[in-house]
Amino acid sequence: MKLLEVSGLVKRFGGLTATDEVDLAVEAGEIHAVIGPNGAGKTTLINQLSGELRCDAGVIRFDDRDVTAERVDVRALAGMGRSYQITSIFPEFSVLMNVVLAAQAQTGHSFSFWRPVASEATLIDRAHRALEQTGLAARAAVLAGVLAHGERRQLEMAMTLATHPKLLLLDEPMAGMSLAESEKLVQLLSTLKGSYGVLLVEHDMDAVFKLADRITVLVYGRVIACGSAAEIRANPEVRAAYLGGQEAAA
Repeated sequence: MKLLEVSGLVKRFGGLTATDEVDLAVEAGEIHAVIGPNGAGKTTLINQLSGELRCDAGVIRFDDRDVTAERVDVRALAGMGRSYQITSIFPEFSVLMNVVLAAQAQTGHSFSFWRPVASEATLIDRAHRALEQTGLAARAAVLAGVLAHGERRQLEMAMTLATHPKLLLLDEPMAGMSLAESEKLVQLLSTLKGSYGVLLVEHDMDAVFKLADRITVLVYGRVIACGSAAEIRANPEVRAAYLGGQEAAA
C-alpha cells in the first residue's frame, strides 16, 4: 500500500529547477532513502512534502488524500511527521516534559488552567512510550539542556513519535553525530521499520544501505534511479554521478 505518492513534483527558484518532475512513492512500513550529491534537491523535496514549500507543479498524495495544497499543520495532523518541525527543544524542561508538550501540540489538547500538564495521564503515557522507543526512558527526568548532541536527536525523534505519525520525514538525522551515536540511531530506525513509513535523506551511505528497503537517487533535481540497495550499488549511472564520485574523493 502506497502511503505517500508523488507525481511530477517541480520547484523552481528563478532559473534554478530544484526538483524536476520528481516521481516517488513510500510504502507503508518501509524505509525509503533519498540520496544524491549536495545541491541535488533533497531538502527541497522534503520541504515540499512537509508543506513548507509550495510546489510549482505536481501532485502529493498522502494516505490516499491529495495534500498538495495543504498547510504544514494540516499535513502534520494527518500523520506526516518531520523531526525538526518540532520547533525546538525546551532546554529548561525535562526530557519527559518536552515529549509531553509535543504530544499536546499534535492533539490540540487544551489543558484546564487549574490542572497542570503533568497530571494528564494519557499524554504522560504516550510520552513514556516514545522515550522507550528511542532509548531515552532512563533520561526522562533529566533537563533537556544537558543532553549530548546524539541524545538531543533521540529526543527530537521521541517528540515526533509522540505525535503518532504515519510517515516520518527525516532530513540528515545523523548529521554531526559520532560513529557511536550514528550506530545507535541506525538501531533505533531499524526498530521503526514496519511500523512507520520513513522517507530518509542521509549522506551516511553505510547507514542508508543498512536501513533502506528502497533508494531513490536525485541528481540536479531529477530522479536517475530507484531500487534496492543492491540495485543502486550496481547501477553504473549512479556510481558515475554520485557513489563513484564519493569513492574517488575518499
